[in-house]
Amino acid sequence: MSNYSTPIYDYCPNCGAKTKLQPVDGHVIKACSARCGFAHFNNPTPVVAVIVETPDGVVLAHNVAWPAGIFSIITGFVDPLELPEQTAIRETEEELGLKAYDAKFIGHYMFEQKNQLIIAYAVKAQGKIKMNHELDEYKVIPVHKLKGWRTATGEAVTDWVNNLGPLKPIS
Repeated sequence: MSNYSTPIYDYCPNCGAKTKLQPVDGHVIKACSARCGFAHFNNPTPVVAVIVETPDGVVLAHNVAWPAGIFSIITGFVDPLELPEQTAIRETEEELGLKAYDAKFIGHYMFEQKNQLIIAYAVKAQGKIKMNHELDEYKVIPVHKLKGWRTATGEAVTDWVNNLGPLKPIS
């Protein structure tokens, strides 16, 4: 039985009773001990990861919050009422200042450390890179040199390189 419970919700937000750990459908959740109906399933947060393909290669970026030397593909939270492919386009434009288009679904992956469901897309993009405040460095890797790594985003890169391949060339 997996345990996706978190230390939050020691008390029920509906009635104020203490919560307790309870098994439900193969998971351990926090639920109201007074049985008012509250249950915290701690569902994963949807996050979109984007392989941004430019005419020169794939953009990898360094987030200001990460240790030096760590680069990855672009990621971002899905906004309310937004489809993941729209998130892929929006995040590419917001974080890199590039005109993104032709979002193609790659796959979905669990990033367990943060309880996030990574929904990966590849986009074509054009323009001059202008990083926003979240990023402080980037590099462009030629598609033939791109390799994945051991995280959810790296798995998406590996799947794209091995199974889906680069998108059609940008004209």
